Amino acid sequence: MARDNDAMKVGMLGTGTVGQTIASRLAELGHEVVMGSRAAANPRAREWAAAHPGARAGSFADAAGHGELVVNATAGIASLAALEAAGAARLASKVLLDVANPLDFSGGMPPVLTVVNRDSLGEQIQRGYPAARVVKALNTVNSEVMVHPELVPGGHTVFVAGDDPAAKRVVAGLLGEFGWPAASILDLGGIRAARGMEMYLPLWLSMMGALGTARFNIQVVRG
Repeated sequence: MARDNDAMKVGMLGTGTVGQTIASRLAELGHEVVMGSRAAANPRAREWAAAHPGARAGSFADAAGHGELVVNATAGIASLAALEAAGAARLASKVLLDVANPLDFSGGMPPVLTVVNRDSLGEQIQRGYPAARVVKALNTVNSEVMVHPELVPGGHTVFVAGDDPAAKRVVAGLLGEFGWPAASILDLGGIRAARGMEMYLPLWLSMMGALGTARFNIQVVRG
C-alpha cells in the first residue's frame, strides 16, 4: 500500500508531455517509476526510461502491476481504454491518481468536454474500478506547474477530490513533495467534485489564450 512521504513504486499510464513531466519529477524524488503505454516497446517510453536510471518502460499492465500508486496521465478520451488494458485486478486497492481531462480535440480548437454536468471522467473511473481508490488532482494546472508550483509566484490553489480519505492523504503527501504547501491544497470532498474540476478546463484554456502562457494558476481566497 502506498504510504505518506515514503519512496513508492509508481505506475505511470501515459507517455505524453504530462506523463513524462510527472514521471521525471517522481524519479528525481527517488520513486521507482514504470512508464506504461499500449505497447511495451513504445519508443517514447523507452527513450524516457533510458534517460532515468532505475526507471523502466512497459505496457499499461506492467505499469499498473508495478505501482503502489498508479497515475492516469493518458488523454482523457482514451483513459478508460488504457485502464481496461491495465486490468482491474492490478488496480484493486491501489491509489489511482487521475490527472486527465476528457477533452476532445477532433473538431479543432477550442476542444470540447466529452462528459459534463451529471458525470465526470473521475467518476467514470471510480465506477468502472470500484476497488481502486481514485483521487482527482492536478488537472487544473499545466504539467510544469503540477510538479513545480514555484513557477507561479505567490500562493495558489490545487484541488483534490476522492471518496477515500487515506488515498487523498497519500496524494496530498505527494503534492507536498512536488512543492505544494499544505495551505494550498483544497480538498473538495468526494469524487463527484471532479465534475467541477474538469469543467474548469474551458475557462483555463480561455485564460491561457488571454495571458499568452500556461504558467499560471488561481488562488482561492476566503472572505
